[in-house]
Amino acid sequence: MVLYENNLMDGRLESYMEKFIEVIPGYDKEVYGIELESVITAVVLIILITFFKEFMGITLPKVFSKISLGSQVAKDALSGSGKALGVAIGCWIGMLLADHIDWMLSILQLIMVLAIVVTAFRFVGVIHAFVLWTDDDGELDGSQKTVVSAAESIMRFLIVIFGMVFIADALGFDLTTMVAGLGITGLALALAAQDTISNIFGATTVLLDRPFQVGDWVVIGSVEGEIMEIGLRTTLIRTSQDTVITMPNANLANTPVENWGKRRFRRWQPIFKLDINSDPAKVSDFCEGVVDLIAKHEKTMKEEDSFARVSSLGPDAIDVGCNIYWDINSGKIEREARDSFLIDVMGLAKTHGLNFHDNRRRHSV
Repeated sequence: MVLYENNLMDGRLESYMEKFIEVIPGYDKEVYGIELESVITAVVLIILITFFKEFMGITLPKVFSKISLGSQVAKDALSGSGKALGVAIGCWIGMLLADHIDWMLSILQLIMVLAIVVTAFRFVGVIHAFVLWTDDDGELDGSQKTVVSAAESIMRFLIVIFGMVFIADALGFDLTTMVAGLGITGLALALAAQDTISNIFGATTVLLDRPFQVGDWVVIGSVEGEIMEIGLRTTLIRTSQDTVITMPNANLANTPVENWGKRRFRRWQPIFKLDINSDPAKVSDFCEGVVDLIAKHEKTMKEEDSFARVSSLGPDAIDVGCNIYWDINSGKIEREARDSFLIDVMGLAKTHGLNFHDNRRRHSV
């Protein structure tokens, strides 16, 4: 029933086109060996395709205006894909109107397939804006950017492959022979590019499991540094010497990754060396005072696991060992917190009349 209705619509459109052309005087004549009817049909179709091109170029960005908001790349992608989609729609309608002209039908089919491929290829640029639009904080982190970039690359690759098949079909090539040839060629390329394929699978593992993201400080085997970029084939790591190491993603799938950026806290175990001649009671008060400083500090956590106790006695010094947990993710903030804490410890020692050990002097008990 649906097929019958479609055929009926095609016949009506073609009939309207023929009636329109027959109204024009001399439509059945030839100009330089070309039928005037074909020339008129071509002009009408060009006008029709141009109309749909401009109409869809304006309409599609408005339909997706919320997604493309704030993204010039998405706006350009929608505008370009809208125009290409308009060309495809115009060619499709043109194929219904010019169904009786075989050579024009073939040209319109080829242009329509090309326009659909261009539409899909350009529309890929909207993925970034769509993910950004659905994100809670409106800002993508390093892993999300990498996932979007990888998704765009894979989508473009698939569009090109399938587009080539559809274009070849529109040009009249034998698809069975072509697909068989592509299978043999693909097998040869897969064997020649085993390392590249392994790296791509490694990148997929990293992107799905997310053991780290851009900006994290990691230790991977003998390599230690900050993640700069996660690509499809390699991951870039900047070391503490400011050098950049390019690590194949295949290595990441089989190597333990120590991610310092995933720490829930930062542990610090300073040792304060007091003069060996210090009063034991004052040393005990000093230890209790340090524990109070730890508990009251705004940047500490896990107070029940924190302590300050005499850990050893040496010939010249009393070692007071501490265990502190910082609720801090930034190295800069941690350095500032340590600075203020150590100054408070110095004040506490002075309050109790205690001196820190000085190796330049010998002491006797």
